[in-house]
Amino acid sequence: MRSIPDPGFAGDTGESDPLVSAAMTDVASGAPVRRAIVALQGARLLVPVVAVLDETGYDEPGRTEPDHAPRAAQHKDADLAVVLLTGRDGRLGLLAFTGMSALRRWDPQARPVPVSAVTAAQAALGEGADALVVDVAGPVMVPVAGADLRAVAAGHRLVRVGKHYAWVGGSDQV
Repeated sequence: MRSIPDPGFAGDTGESDPLVSAAMTDVASGAPVRRAIVALQGARLLVPVVAVLDETGYDEPGRTEPDHAPRAAQHKDADLAVVLLTGRDGRLGLLAFTGMSALRRWDPQARPVPVSAVTAAQAALGEGADALVVDVAGPVMVPVAGADLRAVAAGHRLVRVGKHYAWVGGSDQV
């Protein structure tokens, strides 16, 4: 019998981490995005998956129906897929949420997959996205993009050094 591996978030209630919420609020008040990244890198994120219809069939009109009668679509196959958002500039962002309330604001039907920030960033890059977009429906949205996205995906740690931030761990090429 196969078992489902523990994603490492036992006892998770789906609530946003208060430290992450505070950091994201700071960003909304003018703090650099990296302030939120410091908090996000140790938090559980929820990456939504949605059902995507793979194949559609149609009812055949019955003998008593005229040939021009509307035909009802029938569900054939569906897959679950992560969600990519296309920005105004055409770049793609993988969606992630800090908690269930933020996810439900965006789409009450989406299924949450709990992951680390590293896993979410790796998934974003694997999908060809340019950013990890955290809490797109608010209350505060934070994009993790460019070198920051690549550093998170590589497992580097962002630390605050005085008024500045620096990536540590692994390669110095970010």
